[in-house]
Amino acid sequence: MRDELIELQTQVAYQEDTVSQLNDVVTRQQQEIDLLRREMEQLKQQMISLSTAPEGGQDEAPPPHY
Repeated sequence: MRDELIELQTQVAYQEDTVSQLNDVVTRQQQEIDLLRREMEQLKQQMISLSTAPEGGQDEAPPPHY
């Protein structure tokens, strides 16, 4: 009976370690997802600003033949 109890305690200890490692992985992945979402939002805003900018830029003078 005592050996069975020790075996169960050992299994629980390994499972707790595994759960902790998995939690670390999930936490890191969530941080990466959050970073990628922020970067994607920045790129989206850049694309919007580029698509709404006038052709040729604002500071460019008209060609000399005008």
